[in-house]
Amino acid sequence: MPQQLRPVGLEFVETAPVRLVFARDVSASPEAVFRALAEDVPGWSEWFRAVAVARPTDGGAGREVRLKGGTRFQETVLAAKEAEVYAYRVDVTNAPGLRALVEEWRLTPAGTGTRVQWTFAADGTAPLRLVLKLARAGLGRTFRDAATALDRRLCA
Repeated sequence: MPQQLRPVGLEFVETAPVRLVFARDVSASPEAVFRALAEDVPGWSEWFRAVAVARPTDGGAGREVRLKGGTRFQETVLAAKEAEVYAYRVDVTNAPGLRALVEEWRLTPAGTGTRVQWTFAADGTAPLRLVLKLARAGLGRTFRDAATALDRRLCA
């Protein structure tokens, strides 16, 4: 059953009870990575293996995402600064135990490519917080695989 989450702001990335931060260097430019994140939302399913469907809503101010396995998110874009940051908050989800979730993709030049940093900032019930902390390695692997697939897609 869908549930409304707490409406947190971008500062939640720094204050969330669970903060999982992953980074990877890719050879694509920050501009190309930003376009793939912010402007080609439907393309996420081509490089982020966990994503079944993604589409922009409200003229790009929001997103609707469905993961493989059936988890759904309705999101609000909190930040979209060209070649620097793309962040969104989950407003409604069917994921049990979740109270607040913000994901931030920070992009910085790295040589001729980009350092992509993904922060997964969440709050939820005590069991969910424990599960998320235990899932750190798996989420890290998912991020690394996604960043590698995105880089291949952008540099092909």
